[in-house]
Amino acid sequence: MSTFVRVKHKQIAQLMAKGKRLDGRDLDSYREIKIEMGVIEKAEGSARVKLGRTEVLVGVKIAVGEPFPDTPSEGVLTVNAELVPLASPTFEPGPPNENAIELARVVDRGIRESKAISLEKLCLIPGKRVLVVFVDVYVLNHDGNLIDASAIAALGALLNTKMLKYEVEGEEVKTKPGYVPLPIQNYPIAVTSAKINGKLAVDPWLEEEQVMDARLTITSGKDGEICAIQKGGTGYFTVERILEIAKTAKEKASDIRKLMVKG
Repeated sequence: MSTFVRVKHKQIAQLMAKGKRLDGRDLDSYREIKIEMGVIEKAEGSARVKLGRTEVLVGVKIAVGEPFPDTPSEGVLTVNAELVPLASPTFEPGPPNENAIELARVVDRGIRESKAISLEKLCLIPGKRVLVVFVDVYVLNHDGNLIDASAIAALGALLNTKMLKYEVEGEEVKTKPGYVPLPIQNYPIAVTSAKINGKLAVDPWLEEEQVMDARLTITSGKDGEICAIQKGGTGYFTVERILEIAKTAKEKASDIRKLMVKG
């Protein structure tokens, strides 16, 4: 750990011991969240999310493809993430690194395990032709907590998605005039907490991530059910801390969900 990082760690830890943070937030407070939907004209759905200075863009495309052999009557979901080099000095061009792969997997798991999309309704010809939902995550600016920002943007893009109408004639799939919404039935929200010197902080920004011991992301659905958990960092969490984080995650997820879903 460099001298600068040690000094920053001490400064952050001292403030957190008093229940405060360098950016002025309380330990259980998010940065400002801004959500804009329908920002990519040629995508079936899209959303841009700003979480403080962290910015993520998500686009959704729909195509006809083949189902997985073990789920012949369900559509297919595929999530990819790209850490755009301009977003951070630490991001490099080339194939996805382990951070991009983890980001895509956590977003995918939240959507998939919450059954956010009714994949059965995306089946056209069982075992042969289904609709494939491509969710592409682009990190445009990195100032911490990419997971939550990406998960929020992904849900926003899915809610914004309009797909072509399809009909089946024999073994042939044809499109019909008009569009229909993607069949969304759940609204998963990821909430990340970081442990720094024994204290917990929701929505860690970049400087906090650089000195944190560990982070825990809990994704929950509209009824508060936990559908995904992801741990990062070398530190650990006790059972009591995990329960505390889960309680906070459900509360924060409910607040964020109200920004996106009416009723």
